[in-house]
Amino acid sequence: MKSIYLKNFAATAMVVMSCFCLMVFSFIGIGRTYLIKEYRENMIDSAESAAHLASVMYEESSLKGWDMGVILSFISRSSGANAFVTDADGVITSCSDGVPMCKHIGKRLPKEIIEDVLVNDRISKLGDLYEAGHYVVCAPINHGNDEPVGYVLVTRAAKNITGAWSAFLVWSGMLTVGLICCSLILSLVFSKKLAKPIDEISEASRKFARGDFSVRVNQEYDPTDEMGALIDSFNKMADSLEAAEVRRSEFIANISHELRTPMTTIAGFADGILDGTIPQEEEKKYLVSIRDETRRLSRLVRDMLDVSQTNARAADPTKRTDFDLTELVLQTLLSFESRAVKKGLDVDPQLPDTHLMVHAEKDAITQVIYNLLDNAVKFAAENSCITLRLYKDGGKAYVSVKDCGETIPPDDLPFIFDRFHKSDRSRSMDKDGVGLGLYLVKTIINSHDEDIAVKSEDGMTEFVFTLPLAEK
Repeated sequence: MKSIYLKNFAATAMVVMSCFCLMVFSFIGIGRTYLIKEYRENMIDSAESAAHLASVMYEESSLKGWDMGVILSFISRSSGANAFVTDADGVITSCSDGVPMCKHIGKRLPKEIIEDVLVNDRISKLGDLYEAGHYVVCAPINHGNDEPVGYVLVTRAAKNITGAWSAFLVWSGMLTVGLICCSLILSLVFSKKLAKPIDEISEASRKFARGDFSVRVNQEYDPTDEMGALIDSFNKMADSLEAAEVRRSEFIANISHELRTPMTTIAGFADGILDGTIPQEEEKKYLVSIRDETRRLSRLVRDMLDVSQTNARAADPTKRTDFDLTELVLQTLLSFESRAVKKGLDVDPQLPDTHLMVHAEKDAITQVIYNLLDNAVKFAAENSCITLRLYKDGGKAYVSVKDCGETIPPDDLPFIFDRFHKSDRSRSMDKDGVGLGLYLVKTIINSHDEDIAVKSEDGMTEFVFTLPLAEK
C-alpha cells in the first residue's frame, strides 16, 4: 500500500477491529456470567417465597392441598421456572404443572440429591424427573425449630437460559457488525478527506516543477491546526514563488525591451565602420555614438538591478520599521540643495511641527522621495518653486511633491507610472532616463498597500502618496 490514504485507513481499521473484538469477548464473558447469576438469584427468591408460603399453609392443612399447587403455578408463570414441593422424605406432593395429578407427584427424590442441591445449587440429573443440564435451587420448609417438614425445589433448563443468551448474542453480533461497518466507512471517509489536501499539495508540486506557479491548495482546515498550517505555509510558499517568477519575467522583459535599440544602434554603426559604409572622416562621430550607447546600456543594467532589489526589499513586511518621516524628508532634501541652487529653484518644505512617525521600509521610502524630488527638479522651470508638503489625515501620512513647469499631456497621465514610459516633456528634458523612476515609485507604494496619485494642470504638477502611521 503506497498511498498514505490506504495506510491510514488500514491502521484505523485494525484499531477499530481490535477494540471491537476485545469489547465483544469481554462483554460475552461478563454478560453470560451476569445473566446466569441473575437467573439463579431469581430462582432462589422464588424458592424462598414458596417455602415461606408452604410453611404457613402447613399449619392450616398440609403440603398436598390444591392451594399449594396454585401457588407453585403462579411462581412458575412469574419466574419462568418449574417448581415443586416434597415432604421430608423427598416425595413430591405438589407441582407447578397445574393439573390435579401430574407425572411428578408421588415420585421420590433421594435424600442425597436434596442434600446435594442444598449445598451446590446445581445437579447434573434430578433423579428420573429431568434430564441433565438443569439449574436447580432448593429451600427447606421449616416449621418451628424442628427438622424441615419438606422442601421447595425450583428448576430451569440450562438451554432455556443459554437460549435467551444465544438470541441476545445474535442481535448483539448484528449490532456489532453494523457498528464495525459504520466505523470503517467513517474511517474511509475521514482518511480520504485527510489525504485530499496532501494529494493536492503533491499535484501542485508537480505543476511547480513544470513552471506553473498559479495553482493553490484549497484551505478547508483551520489554519491553527497541523493540516491547516501546512496548507497555509504551502500557499504562502507558492505566492513567494509566483512573485519571484513574475519579477524574473519582468526583469527579462525589461532587459530585452531596453537593450534591443541601443544594441541595434551599436551593431549598425560598427558594421558601417567595418564595411566602409561610414566615411573614414566621420568614424570618430559614430564611435562617440557607440560609446554613448554603451554607457547608456550600463546605466540601464544598473537601474534594472536597482529596481529588482528595491521591489524585493519593499515587498518584505519583516523589513518595515517605525521611523520619523519628517526627518527622512529633510535628509533627502539636503541631497538636492546644490542642484536646486544651480537651477535657481526655491524649495518650500511645509512640514508639521511635531515628528510624524510611519511604519514602512525606510530605504524604499527614501528611494520614493528621492525619485519624486529628482523628477521635480528636472522638470521644474528655472527660478520657479518646488513645494514639499507633509501632513496626516484619516489615520494616514500624506507626502506631496509639487513643481511648476511644463504640464504633462492629459493623454500621458494614465500611463505616467508604466514601466519605460516617457512623456513628451521627459523626452525633451531627460535624455538619459530609461522610464523606471516613477514605475519604481508606484511599485514601492503599492507594495505597502498604499496609493499614489498625480495631477498636472496649468503648469503645476503634483504627486501625492500615502503611508501608514506607526502604531502608538
